[in-house]
Parts: sequence; structure tokens; C-alpha cells
Amino acid sequence: MKFRAATALVPAILLAGCGLNSVPTAEEEAKAKWADVQTNYQRRADLIPNLVATVKGAAGSEGKILNDVVSARARATQVQVTGDDLTDSAKMSAFNQAQNGLTLSLQRMQEAYPQLQSQGNFTTLMSQLEGTENRIAISIRDYNGAVQAYNTRIRTFPDAVGAKIFYGAKPMTPFQAQAGADKAPTVDFGNTN
Repeated sequence: MKFRAATALVPAILLAGCGLNSVPTAEEEAKAKWADVQTNYQRRADLIPNLVATVKGAAGSEGKILNDVVSARARATQVQVTGDDLTDSAKMSAFNQAQNGLTLSLQRMQEAYPQLQSQGNFTTLMSQLEGTENRIAISIRDYNGAVQAYNTRIRTFPDAVGAKIFYGAKPMTPFQAQAGADKAPTVDFGNTN
């Protein structure tokens, strides 16, 4: 009876030691890590255009308000009243109107100041870009580690036996950067010459 149990146990141990479970586990781990790489690339593809549009919108709004102030200032400085003009009601009215225009523009700028955060938006954009690139780098590193573990497992004894016989396992390809990937992508806000 003990002999039968021992003979039945030997093939089970041999099968367990030949990668029957560890090879598909390692393969699934590598596939999951690749999905993380794809997720982070998709995050970048989705995130960057939205961030750029947000920054452009904020900068455009801020630019309009600042342009209004600059224009009102220019109009206000064009109307000159000398001591001899103090009795001319038309010149005094023009001067007053120009100064009131500048005052209104400055008040609009003060009211809008909490929303004038393009500098903060640019900082957020840069932070998000850096975070996204870091996530991609980490997920690629994790994927390459999982591929290395899988490739090592299917090439080393005893797992190599089960990998070939049961699964027909082939080595996976690690992620490799394309030529030119060492150069940072260009972000264009549409204001370059």
C-alpha cells in the first residue's frame, strides 16, 4: 500500500516541479504587467490633450482680461488734460471716461483674479506630465521584470520541461524604446512663432 502511494506521489511531484502551474502563472503576470503599460500610455493619450486645452482656455481668458487692461490704460494715457483744459467740459468728460474705462478694467481683473491661475495650470500640467511619464517608466520596468521572470522560468529546469510539453511556451519580448524615444515630446500651446 505504501509502495502504491509512493509511486502515485512521484509523478505528481514531478508534474508539480515541471512548471505545470508556475509557467502559466508567470505568463499571466507578464500579461497583466503589459496591460499596465498600455493603461498608462492610454492615460497619457487621454490626459495630455485635456490638460493642454484647459491651460489654453485659462491662459486665453487671462490674456483677454490683461489685454483689456492694457488697452484701457493706453486709452487713458492718450487723453491729456492740461491746466488750460480744466474749463473745457468736453476734454474733462473724455479724460474722465478714459480713466473710468481703466478703472472698470482693473475692477474686472480684480474680480477675476481668483480664476486667473494659468501659472498654476501650467504647474499642474507639468506635474501631470511628469507623473504620467513616471507611471509609464515604472510599468515598463515592471513588465520587463515579469517578462524576464517568465523567460527564465521557461528556459530553466525543471519548468522548461512542462513549458515545452504542456504549453509550447515561447519567450516573450521585453519592451524596448524606439529610436528617438530619448527625446522628450514637444508640447505646443499654439503661441510659438
